[in-house]
Amino acid sequence: MRDNECTKIIGSNVILVPYKKKHVERYHEWMKSAELRYFTGSEMLTLEEEFQMQKRWHQDQDKCTFIILEKTAFTTSGNEIEAMIGDTNLFFNESDQPNTAEVEIMIANVTYRRKKRGWEAMILMLLYGISVLNVTKYIAKIKFDNERSIKMFEKLGFHKIERSQVFQEYTFEKIVNQDWIDWLYSNTNMDIITYEEYDKERERENNPVHDL
Repeated sequence: MRDNECTKIIGSNVILVPYKKKHVERYHEWMKSAELRYFTGSEMLTLEEEFQMQKRWHQDQDKCTFIILEKTAFTTSGNEIEAMIGDTNLFFNESDQPNTAEVEIMIANVTYRRKKRGWEAMILMLLYGISVLNVTKYIAKIKFDNERSIKMFEKLGFHKIERSQVFQEYTFEKIVNQDWIDWLYSNTNMDIITYEEYDKERERENNPVHDL
């Protein structure tokens, strides 16, 4: 989705940045994991196919993808590739319900699992969808045996509405309301800035103007 291509979402422990060509090789390495492909319902692609996929996703208006960066690692190194730990997506699959989005998250770097990085990244993505993309209903599809994700989405207020034996997954749903939005904001610190604004801030920090 081009709408988010110049957007950075900054939280307390993670930063979300749009999925760009430079991220593809690291993402491709992640997806060699059978476990990750199983839980995300993904197929094994060649590196070239992965580049083509990134290009299509960037152009499609029904998909919104952010790469999750570990904030401390990025702040220390300034290197997005080294700081990558996962991704999060919104899919607008319902043509008759343009304000409904399917949400997905993956923490690929096992070092950062069970450290609330996925929790914070998910809240940031949910709030971005609400405040910028006008999402009024979320759904999440989770494998029966993905207990960590089930518990996280239940804690986020999602409710189970469907069970698919064919796909071995549950469908969860959450209708957006003001009380829930307030609760989401109470669970994170969030700053949405454009790359242009971010670059200007960095320039001011590096070249401060002193009064004479």
